[in-house]
Amino acid sequence: MSLFTKVKTVAAAKAQQAKRAVQSARPAADPIPAPEPPAVSDQAILALDIGTEFVKAVIAEQTDSGELKIIGIGRAHQAPTNIYAGAIADISGVVSVCEQALTQAESAAGVTSRLAVVGIAGELVKGNTSTVRYRRKNGNKPLSEQEMALIIQRVQARAGAEARQAIADETNNPDVEVRLINSAIVSISIDGYKISNPIGFKGTDVVIQFYTAFAPLVHISAIEKVCAELSLDLLAVAVEPFAVCRACLGDDLDSNFSAVVMDIGGGTTDIAVVDDGGVEGTKMFGIGGRSFTHQIAQALDVDFDTAEHYKLALANPAQIPADVRNRLLLAVKRNLAVWLSGVEITLEEFELDDLLPGRILLCGGGAGLLELQEVLATTDWFKSLPFSRRPLIHLVEAADIPGIKNATSTPLDHSYITALGLLRVALDTLAGVPEDAGIKAKLSRLLQN
Repeated sequence: MSLFTKVKTVAAAKAQQAKRAVQSARPAADPIPAPEPPAVSDQAILALDIGTEFVKAVIAEQTDSGELKIIGIGRAHQAPTNIYAGAIADISGVVSVCEQALTQAESAAGVTSRLAVVGIAGELVKGNTSTVRYRRKNGNKPLSEQEMALIIQRVQARAGAEARQAIADETNNPDVEVRLINSAIVSISIDGYKISNPIGFKGTDVVIQFYTAFAPLVHISAIEKVCAELSLDLLAVAVEPFAVCRACLGDDLDSNFSAVVMDIGGGTTDIAVVDDGGVEGTKMFGIGGRSFTHQIAQALDVDFDTAEHYKLALANPAQIPADVRNRLLLAVKRNLAVWLSGVEITLEEFELDDLLPGRILLCGGGAGLLELQEVLATTDWFKSLPFSRRPLIHLVEAADIPGIKNATSTPLDHSYITALGLLRVALDTLAGVPEDAGIKAKLSRLLQN
C-alpha cells in the first residue's frame, strides 16, 4: 500500500470516529411515530364510483334507525387514459387514483371498510326488461317459491343469451363471455290480473317482466382486479343507472316511483326508465361531459384543461370575456345538439307498453351544465317520443335521496348520486330479505347472481 493511500485510510478512519463521538454526545432524539392506519370497521361499507373524470369513494355506516350515515368522502381526478367509454382501460392507473380517493375518505371517516360495491357503466353493459309467459301444468296448485325460482332461472338464461349475442355483434367477437350483474322484477300477472305477490296464487298463465343487466366478463374482471389490488372485498357490482334508481326508491321497494333517470358522466350518458317502482331498462351512449370539453377546446383552440375551466365557468358567464363567451356558447350548443340526438335515439330503443314517465331526473357531473338543463326543459326535443306532455326536469341532489344522511363537512351534490345508489345496493346485499317484505324485496334472493 502506498503512503498516499495509507494517509487517506487513516484520515477517513479518524473522521468516522469523530463523527460517532459527536453523535453519541448529542441527546437522543425522540423517534417520530408513524401515523396509525384507520381501524377496519365491520359496520362500514364503501361505495366506489369509478368514473371517467373522477373516482368517488364514500364510506357509510347503518344507524339503529336503519338510515345510512355517510362518515367519509374522497374524490380524485382520473388520468385521460384510465377509462374508455365508461370501462376501465388502465388497471394500474385506476388503482392509483382509487387509492387517493380512499385515503381521503378513510382519513375523514377514521375507519376503513373492506366491503365495497363498485359501479359499472359503458355501452357494452346491456340492461333490458324481458317478458316471460309461463303456462303452468296445474293451475289449481298454488304457486310456490321453488316454481318462481325455476321461472327466474329460465328468464335469466334467455336474457343472458340475448345479451351475449348483442355484445358479440357489437364487438365482432362470437366467443365473448358475459356475466349477470343485476336483476329485478318489474311486474307480475296471473291469468291477466296484475298482482304484487304471486306466491300462493292459483292460475294457469303467469306473465312476469324481469329487468336483467349483463356486462362483458373482461369488464367485470378488471373491476375485480382493481378491488384485489386495493385489498377490498367486492360485495357487488352494480349497473350505475340501476344504482341511481335504487337511491331514488329508498327503503320502499314497492313504491310507485316513476321517472326517466339520466346519469351524465364524463364519458357516457346512462339512462334508466322506472315505472311504478320497477326498472324497465337501462341503456347507455358514449357522449358525456368530456365531449363538451373537447368541442370547446377545438372551437377556442385551447388545451383540454383550459377548455374544462371555461366549461365550468359557464355557471358565471359574466366572468368570461365577451369574445370568448360567444364562441364558447356556440361550441356548447353544437355539442348539445349531438347529445340530444343521442338521448332521443336511446329513449326510442326502450320497448314500453305505456308512455314514458313525465319526469326526468338528472345526476352526474355533466348534469350541472345549465345549458343542458335548459335545452331539455325548453325545446321541443320530446315531441317525437311517447311522452304525454313536456317532461319536468329536476337536478337530483343528495337531499332528495331518502334514508341517507351526510354526517361529514364535505357537501354532496348531483355528481355523488351514483355513489349513494351504490351504498343502497350494498345495504340490499348485506341486509338479506326480511320476512314481511313485499314481493320485489322478498324475491330478490332468487335474483342473486
